[in-house]
Amino acid sequence: MIAATVTGNVWSTRRIDGIPAGAFLEVEVDGSSSRMIAFDVLGSGVGERVLIAQGSVAANWFTGTPPPVDALIIGSIDDPSSAEAR
Repeated sequence: MIAATVTGNVWSTRRIDGIPAGAFLEVEVDGSSSRMIAFDVLGSGVGERVLIAQGSVAANWFTGTPPPVDALIIGSIDDPSSAEAR
């Protein structure tokens, strides 16, 4: 898994068949300046820290024929200070 921060939206008005409902987001991998596009089904937003799975693990999460998704946001990383406030 990779920890990253969402840096922006990638707008796509056309998609190939087989891409499920969700959004493409640009993320920056924590501890580097490396960026990638990840598919999001959770509704993550810019500035949010997320966990990303890649490769066949990402594609096989979907039911049916795996879509051509190679990076999938699988979780949101909570801010420790907000967890203490609860």
